[in-house]
Amino acid sequence: MDKPNNKSTKHLNLYAKGKSKLYLGGFIVFLIALTPILFYSYESFPDSQIWETPFFTLETSFPDWYSFAWYFTGKAIPLFLLLLWFFTCKHWWHWIILVPISMYSFQLWAVINESNDLDEIELIYILPLMMVLVPFVYLIRAQLFNKLVDKDLKSFEKDLLQKKSIWQQIRDLFR
Repeated sequence: MDKPNNKSTKHLNLYAKGKSKLYLGGFIVFLIALTPILFYSYESFPDSQIWETPFFTLETSFPDWYSFAWYFTGKAIPLFLLLLWFFTCKHWWHWIILVPISMYSFQLWAVINESNDLDEIELIYILPLMMVLVPFVYLIRAQLFNKLVDKDLKSFEKDLLQKKSIWQQIRDLFR
């Protein structure tokens, strides 16, 4: 009986990892593709304050369930997409996405609690978060920029000192 070598098991593990990532990516794409259907699901809610079915009876303080569902989907779907973006983004600046995520979270909380001050009070709650996040992201950006500039400053100065035709400068812009 042949004993599997270490190289083939390594390839099988990489194949299994790639396959699971492919399934996860396909599931994420499927969820994104469903968002328009989920967004317009509010149209299936009743136009009355009391929603009666054989299984339950619900009442809302909104003018009707249709309005509640419209507000809910208008906050939940963008929040879902922002969360998806935040958790799948590989860029250094992805932390700043927490600002609109928190805004939509507070707005969705107000809709769920059937608050009368929709889209008004969340700024008070978001300001402390912004006071921490914005400087934090800016400091990360400044550090990255300094590292890039220190490395490329000499080559940048060398480029500036070279005599180039206008056509060469235009070509350099699109490289």
